[in-house]
Amino acid sequence: MLQPVRTKWRKAHKGRIHGKAGRAVDINYGSFALKALEPERVTGKQIEAARVALTRHMKRQGRVWARVFPNIPVSKKPIEVRMGKGKGAPEYYACRVKPGRILFEVDGVSEQIAREALYKASAKLPIKTKTIKRVI
Repeated sequence: MLQPVRTKWRKAHKGRIHGKAGRAVDINYGSFALKALEPERVTGKQIEAARVALTRHMKRQGRVWARVFPNIPVSKKPIEVRMGKGKGAPEYYACRVKPGRILFEVDGVSEQIAREALYKASAKLPIKTKTIKRVI
């Protein structure tokens, strides 16, 4: 499961995801990519599940780049604990994804295989996405 080696702070505020993505909005590495269409927190498990679905469908041919990394600690209190007594312990790590951000890039396979693989990966994510092609 993806998580950072070190974080500056152990716990983070929940925050809100406003606006459109400013970084990772263009295809830099591959020929095809999966682009987010709505704001959401994507967990490390979801990113890993999508990556595994991509590589399995591509039968380990070509290359896959993940352009997101879960660096935000999400805390959770245990079940049936009363209100108060502070914030819960970090449970997992997530990435705040804004609309327009490239999530995954693929290269080295045909367009049909890439589109099918990216579609399978999108099923593992909690957001609406679209597949885009690099314009040369």
